[in-house]
Order: sequence, then C-alpha cells, then structure tokens
Amino acid sequence: MAKITLANLAHSYSENPTSPNDFALKTLNHVWEDGAAYALLGPSGCGKSTLLNIISGLLSPSQGKVLFDEEDVTHANTSTRNIAQVFQFPVVYDTMTVKENLAFPLKNRKLSASYIDSRVTDVANMIGMQDVLNKKASGLTADAKQKISLGRGIVREDVNAILFDEPLTVIDPQMKWELRTQLKALHQQLGHTMIYVTHDQTEALTFADKVVVMSEGEVVQIGTPTELFERPAHTFVGYFIGSPGMNVLPAQIIGNKAIISDRDIQLPATYPKLQGKTEIGIRPEYIELSDDPTGLAITIHRVEDVGHYKIVRASHDTQGQSIDIDVIVKEGIKITDEMNFVVFDKSKINVYADKWIQDGDDQA
Repeated sequence: MAKITLANLAHSYSENPTSPNDFALKTLNHVWEDGAAYALLGPSGCGKSTLLNIISGLLSPSQGKVLFDEEDVTHANTSTRNIAQVFQFPVVYDTMTVKENLAFPLKNRKLSASYIDSRVTDVANMIGMQDVLNKKASGLTADAKQKISLGRGIVREDVNAILFDEPLTVIDPQMKWELRTQLKALHQQLGHTMIYVTHDQTEALTFADKVVVMSEGEVVQIGTPTELFERPAHTFVGYFIGSPGMNVLPAQIIGNKAIISDRDIQLPATYPKLQGKTEIGIRPEYIELSDDPTGLAITIHRVEDVGHYKIVRASHDTQGQSIDIDVIVKEGIKITDEMNFVVFDKSKINVYADKWIQDGDDQA
C-alpha cells in the first residue's frame, strides 16, 4: 500500500499548450491517503482516465510529479510502481483456464504453489467463479471474462494500489451490485489503496470513502458522498450528483435573503455582498409543494411516479425566463390542483457566486 501524492500535476495532449483549454488535465495538487478507497467521477472526456493513466505510469504528465510514499515515480513504469490495474474491457488469456488466469500474476512472482492455490480459491469465491475454475476463458461470456479481469486485479495482496478504469461496463446490473459490494468488502478486509474511475454516480457513491468529481479536466470537489450531496462545492457537482440533480435558481442575495422574482426566500446564514452571477441551490428532496401563495409560484408540467416517491417536473417564470424546478414528493402525499407554489427548507439551501459555493458570515 502507498500514499500517492500528485504535486502540481497537469497534462496536455498538445505539443505546445498555450492556454488552460489546451490541457486535458488542469493543474492538480492532492494526496491520496494510504489505504483509502477513492472514486474518480465525471462525464466522458472530463479527464478521469488521463489522471488514472498518469497514476499508473501508462502516461507521463506534461508537468508536475507523482510520488508514492514520497518517492518520485513520475517517469517510472507500471511494474516499478507495483500496482494492479483493471480496464474497462476484459484483459484475459483465452487459451488459459479461469484458474490459470487468476494464478498468472502470482506465478510471475514465483510464489509457492500452496499460497497460489489458496489465494486463487479465495478470489474465485469472491467473484463467483469457483464452479468454472477449470474452464477455458475462450468459452465464457463477456461479463464472466470481466470478472476474471477483476479477479486478477485483486489477487495480489502486496500491491501499492489497485486502479479500476470503469471495470463494470460490460457487467449486467445485478452483477454490478454484487461486485461493488464484494470490492467494498475486499477493501475493508485488505486495506489496499483503491482508485475507481466511473461516470456512474451510484458506483462511485457506494464504493468510495471519498469521491473526486471532475469536470472539463478540473477537479471541482473531493468529498464524502454526504458532503457531495448536502453541500456541493460547485453547481456542476450539485447537478451531476443526485437523481434528479440539485435545482439551481438565479437569485439576488441580500443579507439572509435570496430574492427570486418578487419573493424573499430565507437563507440559513447571512451573506456579504457577492460578486458575479449569484444563484441558490436546493435538492428536490428539500422542496415541498404548497397551496400557500406566499411561496414561489410554479407551473407543473408532469408528474413521474417512480414507485416509492413522485418526481414533479415544474418551472418558475421570472423576467421572461423559465427556470426548471424538480420536486420529490413522498409516497402517500396527494398532489392537488391548488398546489401551484413551492416552499424551501431553508437549512438545505446553498448559495453560489459564479458557480462556486459561498460561506455565510453567521447563522440567519
């Protein structure tokens, strides 16, 4: 296991980058704590795989350093870094059996036959392949091959880190849940430093101790699942995390109030004069439909019943602009024709200036 430090790290695929937009990975300084489980989360093209490949040694950064336990490994290869990596698509030897595939990394290190047999058995049980150990990999399905690839990534107990690059893409939904649970249990058991790349927020939030959210080559927030949900540092995080994502509403911020149209909305703190574009963010879970005209007026467009709750898709018109507002309504609550207003839980409102969260001076 190792503490991984990224110091002034950035990467551009251009030979002569001249502006921040030329960088696939913008300047980053971060310490990945020894033994922690991280998820790199963001949409396609945001820089997740670039960062993972720099950590693994498959790519040399344009600037900055990668340190493993304070040792500079910026230009060291993958084997020197002593890491295991699992890729998006299965990497297996079709001519070998499942058992031989799982044993291969251990045999390369000339470990004892008894240890190899024991370890392969443990990993096979973990990934649910104990009944096909003697089958050739060539005859297996894509999801079975990916399970072999996962097994080979976790079979070694002495690695500094295990890196996963969207490893569950070809796995069916039920198996995804089982494998996420098994990977989490493995991390708790062995304490490897694990970094898991995904664009799926469910995978990230259920696997990781901390989630690294990326957008357009930049890390916009690093936090626990609770921190990302309750206090998104950037409006992108609020939008990307949650289903539906956080509502972001343009508002004038004056002291402990947000003004939208002709309505004053009480805030949880008092704010100084803010520069730039100001907005408030609030999750659909913390908004209630109301028939009270002192609330913010809305127009309901449709109601989506997803079983144990309903999602109300609505909008508010202000200054010629229509702003979408999503509301989650708990099961059993009747939605009436008079519910044309919304009220907010003030303790759950976040304030943003130019998309970044702002701290209030004191409690309102």
